[in-house]
Amino acid sequence: MSEQYVCIGCGVKIQTDEREGLGYAPPSALEKEEIICQRCFRLKHYNEIQDVSLTDDDFLKILNGIGQTDALIVKIVDIFDFNGSWLPGLHRFVGKNPILLVGNKVDLLPKSVKQNKLINWMKQESKELGLKPEDVFLVSAGKGQNMKEVAEAIDHYRGGKDVYVVGCTNVGKSTFINRILKEVTGEGDIITTSHFPGTTLDIIEIPLSDGQALMDTPGIINHHQMAHFVDKRDLKVITPKKEIKPKIYQLNEGQTLYFGGLARFDYVSGGGKKSFVCHFSNELLIHRTKTENAEELYKNHAGEMLTPPRQEQMDDFPELVKQEFSIKEGKTDIVFSGLGWITINDPGIKVTAYVPKGVHVITRKSLI
Repeated sequence: MSEQYVCIGCGVKIQTDEREGLGYAPPSALEKEEIICQRCFRLKHYNEIQDVSLTDDDFLKILNGIGQTDALIVKIVDIFDFNGSWLPGLHRFVGKNPILLVGNKVDLLPKSVKQNKLINWMKQESKELGLKPEDVFLVSAGKGQNMKEVAEAIDHYRGGKDVYVVGCTNVGKSTFINRILKEVTGEGDIITTSHFPGTTLDIIEIPLSDGQALMDTPGIINHHQMAHFVDKRDLKVITPKKEIKPKIYQLNEGQTLYFGGLARFDYVSGGGKKSFVCHFSNELLIHRTKTENAEELYKNHAGEMLTPPRQEQMDDFPELVKQEFSIKEGKTDIVFSGLGWITINDPGIKVTAYVPKGVHVITRKSLI
């Protein structure tokens, strides 16, 4: 009997037998017009998260299926975490389908960022990462910024075909779709959204007026993102909710910054005192110390003064792994995947970055 029902929030098939299982809804829920599973109900009303049993292979199967279709692909990235939220190899999945690239959460970047410059930067980065989008947009799905233009572009480029929206977990994909639907239909939130990674569980098909559909796909989990190393309660500390305020540190050689207990940055050498501009969530505490005391400090205070992670996570927390960088050109960012970045304006500087084993640190031309 439960075959024909799917959850309007996350796309999973509804079942009424197994309370702990995926897609459970109490029998009474089936009488409602819009059926929602218990997981989505809890997420929506109580911001409670339940773990999900889908594997990366399940997600890849879904993505592979998209390549067999004739459709428009809309790829969403988190502009605050561009490289961490990039889907590597997407161009292999999508076949010949055209792609629009949308940078979400533009409202988190400092006001001083010029949007045209940022769009050009995104085009350049995409090209280097092997993707040639038809067009690039910057939006804030949460605030509704630039959504009208994107809705129009989607309609233009889809040429009467289906639309698939793809992205990593946590890039705001469902919020984006909710906002697009609001633009088009004037209706409220249909898809469950939250700041927890991995909310959408299967493809959700939303019919469009011309008989085609808008498909929301599950978020692909990028395991090198910092979100996988923090307690669920601390996601809000590392995930910015409002415009980030850059913090400038004047460091001498042999000084270290800790970003909570999640990452460490040492200024090794570069000719005396220099400025380092830190772009991280305003909630994340930054702690300065001498490099010679840094290990001792971490050993004694990780999980309390240096937090997140939390004290109870420290036994299993991966060790921080060291990467050295020589900054050849000025205006370079050192990016901690899923956490933020440090802008270095002067060339000829040596620095060391430490992150949990498995998290990526990269350099790029300065974004701001």
